[in-house]
Amino acid sequence: MVILSVPADYFPIAIMFVVAIGFVLTTIFATHLLGPKRKSDVKLDTFECGIEPQGNSRIPFSIKYLLVAILFVLFDVEVIFMYPWAVNFLKLGLFGFLEMIVFICLFMLGFFYIIKKGALKWE
Repeated sequence: MVILSVPADYFPIAIMFVVAIGFVLTTIFATHLLGPKRKSDVKLDTFECGIEPQGNSRIPFSIKYLLVAILFVLFDVEVIFMYPWAVNFLKLGLFGFLEMIVFICLFMLGFFYIIKKGALKWE
């Protein structure tokens, strides 16, 4: 038995999106229009967890920080791909196991490349 879906089946989902977007836009505009507008030097000053700000907050910092952060996200996302494989390990059988071996080898190849290039060395 084939169940065909018609556009009318998606009408409740469309209503949900319209209500959600309407709520967000209403909240943003209402807080902007109704909120207090008392600006002062103290309120516009940079807040540093109770510590008095020193100097310019726009000073450049090492690109290594951003590189390590990007590499962390990259390898973290790759590890996430291993969870569904682990859950379905028995169903996938030998073919699934060999695919994961190839994936891990490529993963480790990228990791060794990063180590060889010195991307994780903090100087």
